[in-house]
Amino acid sequence: MVAGSTLEARLAAIVEPVLRFRQMELVELSFARGPRRGILRVVIDKEGGVGVDDCAEVSRELSTIFDVEDFIPCSYTLEISSPGLDRPLNRIEDFLRFAGRLARVTPAKPVDGIGLIIGRILRVQDDEIVLDTGGGETATIKYNNVKKARLEVEFPSGGGRE
Repeated sequence: MVAGSTLEARLAAIVEPVLRFRQMELVELSFARGPRRGILRVVIDKEGGVGVDDCAEVSRELSTIFDVEDFIPCSYTLEISSPGLDRPLNRIEDFLRFAGRLARVTPAKPVDGIGLIIGRILRVQDDEIVLDTGGGETATIKYNNVKKARLEVEFPSGGGRE
């Protein structure tokens, strides 16, 4: 999810068209000032996943644009990465895209007294996400009540951790 600062909004306005052209999406963008250098983190994804070459190409292109635009207020390190196996679910479209997958959802306000819901994404109806929590039980959470959500890493049958 793109944070709300003016700098981050300006960065996102540059990053998103570059990614769209490459049929990629912006998953997260953040800029943090450090004691010596800032860190600009850009998390990208695409259908089928992002590889090292994708990250390198996006890094080269964005570096060139940011050097020309020159509006970042300090020296910084640009980090481009994939979201990983436990990808964040920031938009309602993410829940639609990953229907059938296992997710970990933290509501802003507990749902039926529950502060953490782990379940398989069954469907999205209007502004509600329905999760299969196992044993024939489901949990429904309004999208605007989702504080944080990520995919859960799943291991194939027989290939789990020992």
